[in-house]
Amino acid sequence: MPELLARLLRSPQGALGLAIVAMALLAVAVGPLVAPYAPEGLFPLNRYKAPSAAFPLGTDQYGRDILSRLLHGARATVVMAVCATALGTLAGAVVGTASAYWGGRGDEAIMRTIDAIMSVPSLLFALLIVNLLGKSSVNALIAVAIAFTPAMARISRSVALTVRKQDYINAAIARGEGAPYVVLREMLPNVVAPIVVEMTIRVSFAVMLFATLSFLGLGAQPPAPEWGLMVSEARKFMHLSAWMILWPSLAIAFVAIGFNLLGDGLRDALNPRT
Repeated sequence: MPELLARLLRSPQGALGLAIVAMALLAVAVGPLVAPYAPEGLFPLNRYKAPSAAFPLGTDQYGRDILSRLLHGARATVVMAVCATALGTLAGAVVGTASAYWGGRGDEAIMRTIDAIMSVPSLLFALLIVNLLGKSSVNALIAVAIAFTPAMARISRSVALTVRKQDYINAAIARGEGAPYVVLREMLPNVVAPIVVEMTIRVSFAVMLFATLSFLGLGAQPPAPEWGLMVSEARKFMHLSAWMILWPSLAIAFVAIGFNLLGDGLRDALNPRT
């Protein structure tokens, strides 16, 4: 682990991505504790205020402090994106590894089904699922996880096909181990590295996908301090105060860029040729 971290920090994109992700995780951990106001705290006499000493990032249409809402919203946006990506990655890894283990017609049927699902863009697929389940943050999390599962299954299968040919897999089969044991205990741990890299990059897409769902009114519901919802609410009043839409948009962009850079850095750090 220390060697991996050292290689990651030697990479410019890895070091920058790690710094941005660390700041995002710090906001998730202590943001609500250091926020100067409650996220729903109303100050009607201070609506549309520009950044000032009292309100460092200004206020919105209800006089709520934007900084406090951003700090509280980090949990709603970043944590949900990470959880959705982790669930989708785990499901995809199991499906892809199992498909590579079975091979033959079973593998062909699973992969053709995944190809058909992947022909639908992730956003449209997530919109369909949320419309079926209903509008809520939890349903948005489920939708994003399901939308990410097919791509992660295909990536896991491509790596697991190589692992399937290794001698220790044949030895486990020769010992009489069942398919669940071979897939979960022998194959899956050996396809983790590329999956972790892809998962890190996918978090950036999950952040934007969550923000899009909330922007469209299908994710978090008012008055939740979710970044995409904040952008959606601010677009009606941006002619009165540009700060309302600027700060949550920048937060979404920086977190997405940070996870993307971190994924690129991890890919270089885990590459045996480097």
